Amino acid sequence: MTIIEEHRSKLRSGDNTFSIEVTTLPGGDRPGRLVVQVDASGPAGEPVADGRIEVAQDVVGALGAVLAETLRHHQAMAGAGGRRARDRPACRGRPWTPELDAELERRWIAGESVEEIAARFERTPGGIRARLPRVGCDPERPGEYLPEPPSHREAAASP
Repeated sequence: MTIIEEHRSKLRSGDNTFSIEVTTLPGGDRPGRLVVQVDASGPAGEPVADGRIEVAQDVVGALGAVLAETLRHHQAMAGAGGRRARDRPACRGRPWTPELDAELERRWIAGESVEEIAARFERTPGGIRARLPRVGCDPERPGEYLPEPPSHREAAASP
C-alpha cells in the first residue's frame, strides 16, 4: 500500500492569494521527498507566482531558510514592499544652500503648496515641511512666516 500525504493551504497577503500544496512522494527509488507547488494570483486574478520544487524531507528546513533569506535580499535590492517601493526624490538628503533656502521661502510666501515645492526641489514633502521653519516660514499656515518669538520681540524693543 502506498500512502501519499497532501497538505493544501490558501493564504491571502495584501491583495494576493497564495495556494501552496505540499505532497509526499511515494517511497520508490527516492524515499523521503516532497513536492511543493506554489501558485499565486493578484487582485484581478492575474498570476503573480507559479512554481514547483522537489526536495528531500531532511533539507526542507534549510531550503526554507535559504529561500526566505534570498527573497528578502532580492526584495531589498529591488526596493519592493513597504516605503522603499516608491521612487526617492533625486535631491532627498542633499544639503540646503542659501540660494535654495531663499527660493523655498519665496515660493512658500507666494502661496505654493508643499507638494508643488517638493516637486520643484526634487525632495519629499516631509523634507520641505521640516525645512520651512529654518527659513522662518510657518509650515502650518501656507504663505505665512512664523511669528517672531518673544525673546526676539523683547530684544528689538530694548534701546
